[in-house]
Amino acid sequence: MLMRRLVAALLVAGAVVTPAAAREITHAMGVTDVPDHPRRIVVLTNEGTEALLAVGITPVGAAKSWLGNPWYDHIADQMADVTVVGEESAVNLEVLVSLQPDLILGNKQRHEDIYEQLSAIAPTVISERLRGDWKINMALYTDAAGKGAEGQAALDAFDARVAAVSEALGDARAEEISIARFMSGQTRIMFKDSFSGILLDQLGFHRPASQDKAEFAEQITKERIPEFEGDRLFYFTYETGNGEGDGQAADWLADPLWQNLEVVKAGKVHPVSDAVWNTAGGIIAGHLMLDDIETIYGLAATR
Repeated sequence: MLMRRLVAALLVAGAVVTPAAAREITHAMGVTDVPDHPRRIVVLTNEGTEALLAVGITPVGAAKSWLGNPWYDHIADQMADVTVVGEESAVNLEVLVSLQPDLILGNKQRHEDIYEQLSAIAPTVISERLRGDWKINMALYTDAAGKGAEGQAALDAFDARVAAVSEALGDARAEEISIARFMSGQTRIMFKDSFSGILLDQLGFHRPASQDKAEFAEQITKERIPEFEGDRLFYFTYETGNGEGDGQAADWLADPLWQNLEVVKAGKVHPVSDAVWNTAGGIIAGHLMLDDIETIYGLAATR
């Protein structure tokens, strides 16, 4: 109720921008008229931020990166003048309104409950899912931003690069790739409906039977460490600065069950960036993940 009163008050004050020349965009919450040429875009998801940056749009406001202060290292230079509008799951509507956006981009999973307030501030376009849907979402976001052709071109170029890397991998694609994620107080097996899972599948890699699921992830206990067995194992750690993520990783990596994995004994375990392989979830991170694959497998760079 407090947020609704705030938005209502600002509406009366004339802070809300309404589109003059507009076109219809169909999205997860309905159909919305958006400006033909939006100039002040606020984006409320991390993968959405990367979608805009990839087509040359710097948002006026964005949700804080899950890691970084306030942005991921790999986008920080491009986000120097962008205002933080809270986090994906905790949007600061007062700050958002002060930016006078003419378009807001969000996600149903995160923002369904505040869609009414967002729509009262500016035309709002909402994607359906997160997890492995970043390409679908990027097409929607860039279309709403008036850069649909550029967005599709960037996606096509990305897919072409994936195909080139896949071809260069050759027989290595037969490897079964295992993925672990360490967080504060928990460890997860990552499945195929995740950012890294989708890209590994597109590259043509296989997954161990325990991870060959069209799901996101599952929290496990140490007794299930043997399920991380594979031909190669990647792991990433969500560390926010309090040491708890790194502590969880250190504890598990030292466990006898982990040390007894054949993939560990073979020296085919690789720590990679949580921001790149999981959390950022957008096209820029996708290219960085491909960079990692090329480096780890000794391939020639494709960009």
